[in-house]
Amino acid sequence: MRRPAFHTRLRAHASACGGSSLIEVMLAVALVAVSALGLIAAQVWTAREARAMSLRESATWIADSIAEATRTPSVGNAALNQWSAWASVLLPHGDASVGESGAVAAARVTWASVRDRPTAGDGIGPSAEPCGGVDAPAGSSCVALAFAQ
Repeated sequence: MRRPAFHTRLRAHASACGGSSLIEVMLAVALVAVSALGLIAAQVWTAREARAMSLRESATWIADSIAEATRTPSVGNAALNQWSAWASVLLPHGDASVGESGAVAAARVTWASVRDRPTAGDGIGPSAEPCGGVDAPAGSSCVALAFAQ
């Protein structure tokens, strides 16, 4: 019995490819792997930025509360102590303070920040960030809210 011509043409075509389909599969797998790594990196960056935004939001909320509380002089120091305690609970190494300069005061909240950027000891950038007229320590983030007394 004789085989149909279709099978002999298919066998001839398969032997003519000679492994090129294996290279195509390897390239496809490499492309998928690189794409997956890119997506994972984007997700990690998004999660890190969401955490940083959450910390900034908490610090801004605390600074606003301090500004509102210190408008009443009799409650000012007790409220500052209370919100400073909240800052240390809600933020990593959090601290709250009020700086005064004449009729304008600034509620300042600082906390330790985790950064992927070079530190001040690396010789790149300033050693401290300005925050409410005072330099914040290196490796920390700061929110300052100015208000009239």
